[in-house]
Amino acid sequence: MITIRKGVDRGHANHGWLDARHTFSFANYHHPDHMGFRSLRVINEDRINPGAGFPTHPHKDMEIITYVLEGALAHKDSTGGGGIIRPGMVQYMAAGTGVEHSEFNASDEDPAHLYQIWILPDRAGHEPRYEERQIGDARNGALALVASGEGRDGSLQINQDADLYAAVLKEGDAVSHNFAKGRAGWLQVAKGGIELPEGSIMQAGDGAKIEDLQSFSFIALADGEILLFDLA
Repeated sequence: MITIRKGVDRGHANHGWLDARHTFSFANYHHPDHMGFRSLRVINEDRINPGAGFPTHPHKDMEIITYVLEGALAHKDSTGGGGIIRPGMVQYMAAGTGVEHSEFNASDEDPAHLYQIWILPDRAGHEPRYEERQIGDARNGALALVASGEGRDGSLQINQDADLYAAVLKEGDAVSHNFAKGRAGWLQVAKGGIELPEGSIMQAGDGAKIEDLQSFSFIALADGEILLFDLA
């Protein structure tokens, strides 16, 4: 079964310097029917004005993944981790026993457009950790494994049995994925649009819960970008 969550139905917060869309309940946005999905807790689509950002603040016991679509994001944290990530890169921070970090648009001229993802860890109390990774061309026209619980195939290793895939698509590209028994998925369209086998159309900002399916496929209707979660 595929259940689509339209992008226009997401929570919305405009702070002037930050325009944010919340797929699941977050901060002042609360919806009892959208509290997360399995271990996936937060999918925020953020647009950050030039030079603006989040000053130093704490997190604990959360797996945080940042995926940049446009612009650049500068990160610093109390583990000593930090750097600037741009499209084609992915950033991971295990908040674990506690970490403080800041995130700012690295440009004083151009806006930054990104997705920030929170995944519940498999247990509390992990050691805080920071890592970033270049994805490169592996996403072009196919699903590339970005993060996984085992760190397989060169992906970021996270503290949860969850796989995150990304793909950059051209119009007409066909994508398929198989789910092991008992697992489920979440598809997030970051750019462009896709068509599901039964004819449903998903556009940028839309998400879909995928349950009780062994195989899943779609076709890109335009150049775009998607994220796919495979969840225990």
